[in-house]
Amino acid sequence: MEKRTDKNSYTILFAIGMVLIVGSLLAYAASALKPNIDENKRLEKQQNILYAMGVNENEGNSAVFVSTDKAPEMFNQYIKQQLVITNGTTVTEDDQAYLIDVKKEQASAKAGNERRLPLFIGEKDGKTFYIAPIRGKGLWDAIWAYVAMDENMVVQGAYFDHKGETPGLGANIKQRYFMDDFIGENLKSNGEFKGITVSKSNNDPTNNDKSDNEVDAIAGATITGDGVAAMIRSDLKLYVAYFENLKKN
Repeated sequence: MEKRTDKNSYTILFAIGMVLIVGSLLAYAASALKPNIDENKRLEKQQNILYAMGVNENEGNSAVFVSTDKAPEMFNQYIKQQLVITNGTTVTEDDQAYLIDVKKEQASAKAGNERRLPLFIGEKDGKTFYIAPIRGKGLWDAIWAYVAMDENMVVQGAYFDHKGETPGLGANIKQRYFMDDFIGENLKSNGEFKGITVSKSNNDPTNNDKSDNEVDAIAGATITGDGVAAMIRSDLKLYVAYFENLKKN
């Protein structure tokens, strides 16, 4: 006599039941954890912005953020204004501008909508920093950065990160030796926006030449480096009108 559990229908119903149970548990877990996930993302953005303007706990060659428990207080201490730029020159203040999703803004712009550009104005040791978030494409997936500039669009600091670049190769864009090379590089050349090229033929391993709009590439990470350069050119160019107006005032 055939057992009821030997029937194909039982197997199918059991599989459906398990899918529903597991799906429900995962949905509940995602919902329950969402506040913690959102809070971690908020703190991470604050840490990234602070890092770019030189508020960090770096020692030696290591790249270290301020701790998560210090980040909110230090963010409020050093970031004096949060701006949203539209149409190149229309500027509004928004104390939640750092939460703007750059990826969604890029997608919205491709669909023909107006893109919002967040910009954070920080002050440290009597110096003013303008920090912009940018996003691009590496070899395998997304790359992004926070770039701190002065009023002349000379880079004062940067933090790069990635989603899935190759460990030991493209993933090294978040290593301090690479990020620090950008400090002092001018995004303009003869008054025109040029960006910064990540070049295999730069021949300036100590990066002493700050007028060539180039930094040394990471060995074995050509496509990731090209992605970094393209990201800088495409996204930071959108801020040129703001800086031109800034110098007029």
